[in-house]
Amino acid sequence: MVKDDDYVYQVPDVPWKNHFSNLLFSSDILSTGLELALYGGLTLLAWLYPDEMNVTGSMPLLELATFMWIFSFQRRIYNAYLESVFFAFPAYRTQPVKEHALKSRKDLVGREPEQLKTIIVHDRLTLTSQFALDVAIYYLIPGYYPAKQSEYQPMYIRILMLILNHYVMSFGMYWTHRALHVNPYGWRYIHSFHHWAKHPLSRTTYQDHWFDNFGNAIVGHMFAQILVPLDNQFFWISRSLRICESLEKHSGVSCSFNLVHALQRYFPYAQMPHHHDWHHEGHKGCNYTFTSIGGLWDCVFGTRKTGRHPSLAQTKKDQEMAQGAQKTNMHSLMNHPWLSLTPVLMVATMAITKLNMRPLAAY
Repeated sequence: MVKDDDYVYQVPDVPWKNHFSNLLFSSDILSTGLELALYGGLTLLAWLYPDEMNVTGSMPLLELATFMWIFSFQRRIYNAYLESVFFAFPAYRTQPVKEHALKSRKDLVGREPEQLKTIIVHDRLTLTSQFALDVAIYYLIPGYYPAKQSEYQPMYIRILMLILNHYVMSFGMYWTHRALHVNPYGWRYIHSFHHWAKHPLSRTTYQDHWFDNFGNAIVGHMFAQILVPLDNQFFWISRSLRICESLEKHSGVSCSFNLVHALQRYFPYAQMPHHHDWHHEGHKGCNYTFTSIGGLWDCVFGTRKTGRHPSLAQTKKDQEMAQGAQKTNMHSLMNHPWLSLTPVLMVATMAITKLNMRPLAAY
């Protein structure tokens, strides 16, 4: 059993601006200016030409622009909160000092200078491609961004729909993530970029290859909203929870300060940030703990590992697994580089079929 005091160590002394790089997209002023231009331009168009720009059955375009602004600020504010927790409460960190020791010419999370330059380029590509995708979905799939209603279903149904939506979302993202690990092309040219961070902090959450983020937006959020559509209010709630969950699992701490994980830790098979942190330590060999929300699919498909963590963060499933050998399903047929994509194709087929049978604007 690892003692809590093993997690108390000194963070390497680096310039203060490096602690909060995600506040300005890797400290890249160009990316921030581009973001302001895109969001500002969309806001202006929506405000000046509402009749021409709005889509029947969807929220007004101005609300979509507001959606983008609010969640952009949420990412920055919650990132700063989580990194403050990391530096203020070393006892809650997931990795001991010997694992977090840095060599020269690496950033705090263990990336080389050339890798950081590449990440900045993909930050810019992520920003532009995500913006283009969001706007395209708004016009191509009426009702995807749900309009406000005068009446809603009973609250218990709406909550159940939210939970189901997130499990469907996590299923698609689980298999996409797993496929990117076992497919040599997906790993080498796409997903390995994200794993350059061996000691993740919340700033590294969206610092991936741009197509990694693009694919997750489609396989995760888009397919889930098509298959299990949420109403306007819960659509906002869902996206806010998802942002917090994503930032938390890369935060480098595992404790009650991870607000969304703390809320869901009593769900069956729930995970905490230390599970994903352990996943990052393993580089190419980390073919376990893929689930993005909850922890159900890792347990169902035999890819769960507990990882190291302070005792405060231990879940019921961690306790059960600690009593026996932690076996992962490494030799499953579904680890075939191409077969691992079949569940993703299945979800895509279901989403397309449902969309053709009944457009979202009809709900």
